[in-house]
Amino acid sequence: MRFPGIIPAVTTPFDEHGEIRADALQENVEHLIAAGVHGFVATGTMGESASLTVPERELVTRTVVATAAGRLPVLGGIAASTAHVACEYAIVARDAGADALMVLPPLNYNGDIHEIAAFYDAIATTAGLPLMAYNNPVASGVELSVEQIAQLAELVPAIVAVKECVGETRNIAALIAATPDAFEVLVGGDDFALEGFCAGATGWISGVANVTPAECVRLYDLIRAGSLADAQALYLRMLPLARLDFDPKLVQYFKAAMDRAGLVGGYSREPRLPLTENDEKILAEALDVLGGIPVAA
Repeated sequence: MRFPGIIPAVTTPFDEHGEIRADALQENVEHLIAAGVHGFVATGTMGESASLTVPERELVTRTVVATAAGRLPVLGGIAASTAHVACEYAIVARDAGADALMVLPPLNYNGDIHEIAAFYDAIATTAGLPLMAYNNPVASGVELSVEQIAQLAELVPAIVAVKECVGETRNIAALIAATPDAFEVLVGGDDFALEGFCAGATGWISGVANVTPAECVRLYDLIRAGSLADAQALYLRMLPLARLDFDPKLVQYFKAAMDRAGLVGGYSREPRLPLTENDEKILAEALDVLGGIPVAA
C-alpha cells in the first residue's frame, strides 16, 4: 500500500447538540475529492477521535469510505493506551472499510522498543491491515526516535509508513536513510510541508488541506515538477494558516475556516469551546495572507 500526495485528516462535523452530521461529512469529502486530494484519514486527531464513541467511530469511517467509494484510500486513526482498546478500534475501522490504519504508540507510556513493537504487532495481527506509525508526541505523550521507527519497521512488517509530526525537519531525511526503500515517510505537520517534501517525503497528512485542498495539491505538484520558486510563493501564503496546526485550538481554527469556505466545519465537542474574539482575529489575519479561499459550490 502506498500513501503519496495530499491526505486530509478530515474533521468531524457536529451540530449544535453534539450529534455527528454525516451528510455534511459526505459533502466535505466530495469537495476534497473534487479538489484532487489523494486519500483521507478518518477519526484522527483532527477528527476529534478522543470524543467519539465506538459506534460514532464506525459511522465516521463508514461515511468517509462510502463517499470515497474506492476512488481514494482511507486510513482509520487509532489512539489508545492499551492494545486491547486499540484492537477494538482497529476492528471497527477495518469492518467499516478502512484500507489501512494510522496508529499512535501507546498513550503516555514511554515503553521500550519491544513493548512498542508488541503493541503495533497486536493491532496488525488483529486487523490484518497495513499500519502507518503516527509520531506525534503532543498527541500521545511519546516521542519515537528515528532509531525506534527504523526498528519498528524491521520488527513489525505491517508498519509500512510513518507520519512524522515532531517538527524537526532533519528527521525526514534521517528516516528515509534509516528505513527500507519501500517504507514511506509522510509529513505530519502543516508548517514544514515544503521542507518535508524537498527532503523526500512522499505524502502530507494535513489539517489545512480541509480548508485549502486545491492549494495543497498544487503545492505538491509544483514541488514534484521542480518549480520551487512557485512552490515557495504559494507556501508562504499558506503558512500563517498552516501554523495553526500546532495550536491547541487547531480543530476550532480549521473548522471555522471551513465554514468561511462554504464547507461545514460545524461545532466542536467539549472541552473545546468556540474561538475567542482574539482567536477570530488571528484566523482572519491568516486568511488575509492566504488571499481568500475558494468557496465550495
